[in-house]
Amino acid sequence: MAQLCDGLSLEQFGIREEKHMCYTATYDSPVGMLTLAADRKGLVGLWMEGQKYFAGTVKEPMVALPEAVEGEPSGISRCREVLEAAEAWLDRYFAGKKPSPDELPLAPQGNAFRQSVWSILCVIPYGQVTTYGAIAREIARKRGVARFSSQAVGGAVGHNPISIIIPCHRVVGANGRLTGYAGGIDRKRKLLAGEGVDVSRFAGKTRS
Repeated sequence: MAQLCDGLSLEQFGIREEKHMCYTATYDSPVGMLTLAADRKGLVGLWMEGQKYFAGTVKEPMVALPEAVEGEPSGISRCREVLEAAEAWLDRYFAGKKPSPDELPLAPQGNAFRQSVWSILCVIPYGQVTTYGAIAREIARKRGVARFSSQAVGGAVGHNPISIIIPCHRVVGANGRLTGYAGGIDRKRKLLAGEGVDVSRFAGKTRS
């Protein structure tokens, strides 16, 4: 049991010292309450309230980040740093700045294919959109094959565990539909509009 000064234990402050645990924080945003999760490696999740696949990729137990105390375990301190950095990133994003995903230690959990799709999402420029088909073509190019399934890409995009920061909201259907967003089409539209995208061109073309 970890001890603080004067013989007090971390457990008396409600802090459990775990090697494999994720700590969470909430963030009140223009698109509703967000839940962020981090482990020692970095940010593992950012989900919207009611989002599909909420925490679906995280295997470790998740607990709310405790109040900071002197002498807290290094793992908790590391998670605190990651969560505070993510919150600062979101402050800038919702203030109309253009923070980049590579400014944060991102550690989404997923297989190699999903990781490859999420890496492509990270380089979609702020205020621009791409299509599932375009991502599929990029995957095919990297694998040296003639073509790749847009449907498989859609599955990986939909299971992106770090919404907003890994900008899956910037992916649209080839027919112009704002389709397939786990956080909901209205939120997708609001995020794109906040980045200066003319969402009127998508009018009448939405489905969940």
